[in-house]
This record gives sequence, structure tokens and C-alpha cells, in this order.
Amino acid sequence: MPKPATVSTTDALVRQVVIVGGGTAGWMAATALSRALGPVGRHITLIESDAIGTVGVGEATIPPIRAFNAMLDIAEDRFLRETMGSYKLGIEFVDWGRIGQRYFHPFGAAGQDFHGVPFHQLWLRHRARGGDTGLTDYSMCTVTAREGRFGIPPAGDRTPLAHIAHAYHFDATLYAALLRRVAEEQGVVRHEGRVVQVDRDGGTGDVTAVRLDDGRTIAGDLFVDCSGFAGLLIEGALVTGYHDWRHWLPMDRALAMPTTRLDPLPPYTRATAHSAGWQWRIPLQHRTGNGHVYSSGFTTADDAERLLRDHVPGEPCGDVRSLSFTTGMRRKAWSHNVVALGLAAGFVEPLESTSIHLIQHGIQRLIALFPGAAVHPAERDAYNADMARAFEAVRDFVVLHYKATTRDDSDFWRTMRAMTVPDSLAHRIELWRAQGRLIPQAGDIFAVPSWAAVLTGQELWPAAYEPGVDRLNADSVEAALRDMHAAYRRAARSLPMHAAALPR
Repeated sequence: MPKPATVSTTDALVRQVVIVGGGTAGWMAATALSRALGPVGRHITLIESDAIGTVGVGEATIPPIRAFNAMLDIAEDRFLRETMGSYKLGIEFVDWGRIGQRYFHPFGAAGQDFHGVPFHQLWLRHRARGGDTGLTDYSMCTVTAREGRFGIPPAGDRTPLAHIAHAYHFDATLYAALLRRVAEEQGVVRHEGRVVQVDRDGGTGDVTAVRLDDGRTIAGDLFVDCSGFAGLLIEGALVTGYHDWRHWLPMDRALAMPTTRLDPLPPYTRATAHSAGWQWRIPLQHRTGNGHVYSSGFTTADDAERLLRDHVPGEPCGDVRSLSFTTGMRRKAWSHNVVALGLAAGFVEPLESTSIHLIQHGIQRLIALFPGAAVHPAERDAYNADMARAFEAVRDFVVLHYKATTRDDSDFWRTMRAMTVPDSLAHRIELWRAQGRLIPQAGDIFAVPSWAAVLTGQELWPAAYEPGVDRLNADSVEAALRDMHAAYRRAARSLPMHAAALPR
């Protein structure tokens, strides 16, 4: 009996990967894929047009970006120098729960769990006993940010400095340029041009090639759509569909304007709530990024721009740029042989700085599920389920900021207070209201300390703390809290000011 023919694994590989669109998403994908797939006969091509501008509102991140840069062997000092970046310890929220109130959402933990009891539960008892310190007063990141300082503890450090967790503020355009240099060194080929036609296989419906405005045709086996809100492949060609979340997140416009550098340079982002949206402030080494995210159903473009100009720090150093968007996500981030990343996959909104993280998350899942000879439906389904969980988890966390408010000074805030939230968020809020319980869910990007920071920061109080807290001696716990609070303040004051901590 003859032996079956042996098929070479390398002969069956998905060889040609075509990325449509540059910017942050495109070059993150190009750099990571070329690094992860290695020199095994795969070729990665990126198509972008200098005539098409980038959105450029995503200049703040959350801590996992550090792991992404490390995967690419981009040292932190180089990253900060080449992107004019600064350190970020969290976000200060102003006027969200009520006008005149501010709170801090720090990275990392607040306090330390005691014998399996979550720290925020211990703090709820502390508050019930008349304690006057806030939950995040026990966060190393919060205390350090308030001092305007920053420092990275040495490896193995066991002092309170070991509790510092950080991310970055950076110029997204400069980051894309840095990634392009790295990607091209790894063999990625860039084509300048604009996609004007998408060719599909008549039988499978897969995309086979894209045609550029100069007549060139670029064929591929797998396509990555990083074409922004347009979604040229995932929506323009495949008509995948979109989950519209405007009934929960009605913000649909943003204005961005740079101003001069802040001095002293704060190591945190600020988000200030206004009558029909909110304003961001992102401190970079060379300038300050500012923007106003708002709902066109509750204010006019002229009023939104006037409000932004009236509330920016420093002097303007660039024009106001505007963009429109629809909050939500594609019904499938991976359809046929097209994977959408960045704005092509969806957009929750800039609050909590998750846009770049969702790009990173999608890239890492694509690498983990990268197809062999052809796209397997199970791989595609696993990717779509994972991305849906990630987007929905971010959605719920962002919606919480609008729902958990007592503001009633405008139609916008009255509408947000009264809205019916997603069932998944409603369940979390009810668990919290009962006894302050926070149960991690599949897809969570933000852990229990982040949820506790926002809920307590916006003064949504539970009826009680969980019963297990009372098995711990209250006086001993109070003494530990005092020592912890004092230790964090001493440690923070030992650090250099933020600007002095940046690489020269």
C-alpha cells in the first residue's frame, strides 16, 4: 500500500500578510508580527498614504504597554526619548461624581489584602468607623502622583516603592515613526498609496488582493485592516456590521488642541467633566495634549470648541482638530481572512486610555491564534469571542463613570444618571451596593482596585462591608493602615520630581 504524500509545513504557511493602514495600529501590528513570526518565509507588507491623516487622540496608555515594548526590545529610555513621552501613574478625575469633587484612579493596588480579605473591604470598615482617609490614599501611585514625583524601584525592592506601577503619555505620531523604523529593520515593506479596490475570491469570499490608486495590485493570504473608522476591508468589503453603543456612550465628537508644556510636569492624566462630555489633559515633554470629547446631541460644535479653549492650560501651539465617531465595535473583528485592529475594530472612547491597549490585545491574540495553511473557523471564533469580551469589559468600566454620578446640572448628566446600563454592569453595581463585593470577570482589563477606586471616588457607597472583615481585629487593622499611609508618604517624598526622572 503506497504511503501518503508528505506535505511540507512551510509550504502550507500563510505567507503574505498585508496590513492596510499605518498610524499607531498599523505599525504596532507590523512590528509585532514581523518580530513574532520570524524569518520562516512569511512576508509582511504595509500600505499607507501620507495624504490620509491619523486621528492621533490616543496619547496615554495603561501599564501593559510596557510588556508590548519589551516584546519588541524597545528599551524604556529610548521609547521615552523618541516619543517625547512622560510617565503616567493614573488619572485624576475632576467634577465626575459631583461638581467640585476630584478623585484619583491609580495604577496598581491600593493597600494590601489582609488574610484573604480584600483591602477595599478593610477600608470600608475604616470609613464606617469614622476614618477620614480615602481608599487611594493607600496607593503608592496616588501618593507619588500628588507629590509630582516619579521613580522606578530596583529589581527585588521590598519597600513601598515596589508598589509603583506605571504607563506612559507619548506622542502617538512619534511612536508610529519609531515602530516603523523597527519594523523596516525587521523586513517589513511599506508601500505608499491609497486602496481604491478590494478583490475577493468568488467562492470563499476571502480577500485576495487590494488595488492602489496608482494601479498596483498587492496580493495577500491574510489581511490586517488598520484603516481607521472607515474599515475599508472589514466593513467596506466584507460588510461585517457594527454594534452601536451610543445609547450607553453618546459621545460622538472630539476636539484636540496642543498647548505649551506644563511646568512642573505632572505624572498623571487629568479628565475633567463638563456639561456635555469631558476634557483630557495629557502632559508630554514638549507640549500638552488637550481635547474635549462631547455629545453632539447635547451641545454645539462652536460651544464645545469655546469651552475647550477657555479651559486649556498654557498657550495654544497648534490648530484645533476635530473628528467624529460612533462608539461601539465590529460584530466580528476577524471575518474571512481579514482581522481588524484599532479604530477599524471599534472605539469605546478615550476615557481610561484603552484604545492603544485594545490594539495591543488584538495583536497578541492574533499572534497566539495565527493560522497555518488557512484560517480555521475555530481560531477565528476564539479571536472574536476574546475581543468581544475585552471591548465589552472596557465599555462597562467606562459607562460606570457616567452612571455613577449625582450631577443634575445639565440634560446630559440627567440622561446619563437615568440610563439603563448593560446587564453585565448592572450586576456588578448591585453586588457592590449590597456589601462592596467586586468579582473579577472574564475579559477584564481593569482589576478590582480600579473598580473600587472609581466606585468610591464617585461616592457610590455599598450598604455594608462583607461579614468576613469583622474576623480581623479592628484596632490592629487601623494601626496597620496608619503605618501604611505614613510609609507611602515617606517613600514618595524620597523620589525625584517627575521631569528629573525622565531620561535625558
